[in-house]
Amino acid sequence: MALKCGIVGLPNVGKSTLFNCLSNAKAQSANFPFCTIEPNIGVITVPDPRLTKLEELVKPQRTVPTTIEIVDIAGLVKGASKGEGLGNKFLANIRETDAIIHVLRCFVDDNIVHVDGKVDPIRDKEVIDMELQLKDLETVDGKVNSLARAVKSGDKELVKQFELSKRLKEALEAGKSARVVKPSGDVEEKFYKELQLLTAKPVLYVCNVDEKSITSGNELVEKVRQAIKDESAEVLVVGAKIEADIAEFESFEERKMFLDELGLTESGVNRLIRSAYKLLKLQTYFTAGEKEVRAWTVRVGATAPEAAGVIHTDFEKGFIRAEVMKYGDFIELGSEQALKDVGKLHVEGKAYLVEDGDIMHFRFNV
Repeated sequence: MALKCGIVGLPNVGKSTLFNCLSNAKAQSANFPFCTIEPNIGVITVPDPRLTKLEELVKPQRTVPTTIEIVDIAGLVKGASKGEGLGNKFLANIRETDAIIHVLRCFVDDNIVHVDGKVDPIRDKEVIDMELQLKDLETVDGKVNSLARAVKSGDKELVKQFELSKRLKEALEAGKSARVVKPSGDVEEKFYKELQLLTAKPVLYVCNVDEKSITSGNELVEKVRQAIKDESAEVLVVGAKIEADIAEFESFEERKMFLDELGLTESGVNRLIRSAYKLLKLQTYFTAGEKEVRAWTVRVGATAPEAAGVIHTDFEKGFIRAEVMKYGDFIELGSEQALKDVGKLHVEGKAYLVEDGDIMHFRFNV
């Protein structure tokens, strides 16, 4: 699934450092591959200890993790919404992503000059928010004007679109992002998606902190949490400098020792990748056999045929049934045969909704 998270942030907030650490994610989540599609796009392995457990039990010829794409988006300046600087490119790059990772500087270091002279993550957030909101307001304003004439026909669907457009305009004019406006009903949901608003995209705020704040955060992080409390967004605390240090270690043992010294159980990069995966509303199911144990990505709420289609479109077209095992049962009993023996291998049809961690085999006819 070609779903992307875009990393945004002002200069000198740690955005590029984090992206470079993500580029080395293979060194922090076993020997799985990372590859660069373009200089600013990376295919990142999603860390999942369940895959390792399945590998230990099944002993396949190869193991394949699931991935997501991370895009390093650069070029924002004030006035981007009006095309200044690399504004149009910046906004176009964000539009092409499915979610946003917004990096905010939450540390003070006199050796790293802030672009505005003083560290203030709330102001930094507002700079980017404002440019995105202004661009969205331009889009919504056009819709309001065109729909104001169209609703005179009495078309109920157009009336609902008009009402949603007015609510969006009101929110954007108040300096709020479109994601705070919740569409109601199928018509509004569909129209909301069609608008492709920049500030409607789900967002993860990453607070980049110094070493002493890595486990408990700091005053700047708390200010960010307060500022986004109405956005239904998550805040993740990461130390980009620490992540860069972790990436330098060659072995798993060295990295673990370093993390132990800091009082951490895992790297911030691993947490960031998993949070991005969750932000995109994705989940994982597995296939497990002697040739291959593999993690596959599907959207939350996907049906069994849709999950089969991730492997190959023919699997979805000719779907007959899915044989489903629960991960916990598989780990407890140790093999597919053992699950069959106790009746814990379930046969499911087209209406089955895939659950995170399902181990599945598909029967199909082409």
